[in-house]
Amino acid sequence: MAQNTERAGTADAAPVARAGQVGGTATADRPTLPAPAARGGRTPRTAPAPQEAREDGAAGRKVALVTGAGSGIGRAVALALAAAHWTVVLAGRRAEALEETARQVGYAGIEGPAVLPVPTDVTRPGEVDALFAAVRDRFGRLDLLFNNAGTFGPPVPVEELSYEDWRTVVDTNLNGAFLCAQAAFRTMKEQDPQGGRIINNGSISAHVPRPHSIAYTATKHAMTGLTKSLSLDGRPYRIACGQIDIGNAATEMTGRMQTGVLQASGRTEAEPVMDAADVARTVVHMAALPLEANVQFATVMATAMPYIGRG
Repeated sequence: MAQNTERAGTADAAPVARAGQVGGTATADRPTLPAPAARGGRTPRTAPAPQEAREDGAAGRKVALVTGAGSGIGRAVALALAAAHWTVVLAGRRAEALEETARQVGYAGIEGPAVLPVPTDVTRPGEVDALFAAVRDRFGRLDLLFNNAGTFGPPVPVEELSYEDWRTVVDTNLNGAFLCAQAAFRTMKEQDPQGGRIINNGSISAHVPRPHSIAYTATKHAMTGLTKSLSLDGRPYRIACGQIDIGNAATEMTGRMQTGVLQASGRTEAEPVMDAADVARTVVHMAALPLEANVQFATVMATAMPYIGRG
């Protein structure tokens, strides 16, 4: 049920944005770029190069942005999109993890898959603005956002959940998803040709909860409302939005599923899992549709997991 995660930090620190470099190390922290409308100049690393996603070895590639790309489902989706000839922008909090994803993509210069790691904390508006500015400056447009970054939070009874832990989950799963969707919406509305696709990572928990998951479950129910509103508001601008609800993909976050997890009955039992690559193939299918067609909601789950008949 739970998705891959990169736990958000506190929201009080001053926002920074760091542009990664394939095959090397991330650059040092730099001040957050202003909002796109206010930017007067560009840094050398994000200098305009819209042709990069379309010429030479990357001819005809569309541009995708994957959040939470440093591990789990995000990494699997990034690899699958690159294999399907997409240019892929990798976002996540950990520069080293993004570099590893880029290495697995197999970046080999202009003749290989185009990939750009941009370390980003999606809970910080300034960093999200800088991320999308880097995408526009480097590639000229954005065709797909996979809104994937998320965290589960501590699996404790509701009366024991601290406000800080509640806030971390809400900031990452809901506020971060909104900030990225809003920035993608603005980009897709203004670019030429207009339009694009947003795929939100929901969860089986968008339908039914697990015990001791109130923050995660609340945010995943909210994700469904976000998906529906984006779908409606995006119609005039050829912006399609769908949601994939995932159950028990085998990732770092779901390791405990195979050793035992609390059930609604009060028992602790192991649960089946599935390969995250199976989820990635579904995302690639959703992304490949023409903008006149949309998978509004898809559920991909381990066949024998206790979801149907839960409770």
